[in-house]
Amino acid sequence: MALATVVHPALAPSRRILAVSDIHGNRAFFRGLLEKAAFSSRDILVLVGDILEKGPDSLGLLRDILELSQDHTILPVCGNCDGLVLRFFEDDLWDQGFFRVYLPAHPESILRQMAREAGFDRWDDLPRLRECLRRTFPWVWDWLRSLPTILESEHLVFVHGGVPSLDRMEELDAWHCMKNDDYWGQDHSFAHTGKYVVVGHWPVTLYDPRIPSAAPIIDRARHIISIDGGCVLKLDGQLNALIIPEESSPDFSWTAYDGLPTARALDPQAPSEDSLNIRWGRNRVEVLERGPELSLCRHLETGRVLPILTSYLYDSPEGLRCEDSTDYLLPVVPGDCLSIVARTGEMGTLVKKNGVTGWYRGRLNDETKRETKGT
Repeated sequence: MALATVVHPALAPSRRILAVSDIHGNRAFFRGLLEKAAFSSRDILVLVGDILEKGPDSLGLLRDILELSQDHTILPVCGNCDGLVLRFFEDDLWDQGFFRVYLPAHPESILRQMAREAGFDRWDDLPRLRECLRRTFPWVWDWLRSLPTILESEHLVFVHGGVPSLDRMEELDAWHCMKNDDYWGQDHSFAHTGKYVVVGHWPVTLYDPRIPSAAPIIDRARHIISIDGGCVLKLDGQLNALIIPEESSPDFSWTAYDGLPTARALDPQAPSEDSLNIRWGRNRVEVLERGPELSLCRHLETGRVLPILTSYLYDSPEGLRCEDSTDYLLPVVPGDCLSIVARTGEMGTLVKKNGVTGWYRGRLNDETKRETKGT
């Protein structure tokens, strides 16, 4: 068992802190978010893990981060996806049980990106691939080795998955700190410590059974902040930045980037009184009536019948499933800026407002901006 590495950075009281988690190789969202947040050399950027993997350009993203690090303060933390890449560099213990299956299914993996760039076309020959990457990309290996598991300052703790307590954190299992599913749903509280624990890993939209929200959860009662907006993993996901005015300030706010086109609402709409948020892991459905845009489906867990975008349906070994779906109607007032997820002729428009996804049946005045705002 590898133990957690705990680092105690000096976070100057006069500097703003931006905390971003789960970029997952989405270089465009990372750049868009930093521009949106007006990131500058006066700020401190904390990357709360899962910087790499699953997205389209992990290698390009890593190069951007290292270039920014030359004249900006960037403090990265290791996430489970980053840890998997490090594991491949370090030894062959997971070759047969994991990488033999993982790499064929993930052409976007940074391991295969590096192989392509090195001109190595036998990425399925894992021993030779490892030898090639160690020789050609030692700087990636060095960077991965340098990542701490936990950053702890006087008032803040940053860890990708979560910790059970703040006592003797250097004795914790590092992997469990990186991969700790449903952390906010566990019975942890840090209010008595005076510190806030900031985590990623578990997309926040998985927590609410009714309303799909990708907005950071700021739990002031328990001093836990969960910020994974589902970037790359969710079709309507976003990359969140938690904004901390300075290290000791509890005046948290946030902004996000989702890359979606936006439009202004022209008509009012009241919110649903009863709605369903179909989330990953609880998304088995049966089709009652299939249509070109929308299909009438029954959600097997709840028995709820609702229209689901036909393009969101997919087969799995356990049966038919759907991408995250909802029948929630957003509260809208004329003039609201809405991100456009999908347009239909039957149901209206699937939109986002302040990180919350839902349906809007009113008219839209289309614009060309691409942004999502939150407070």
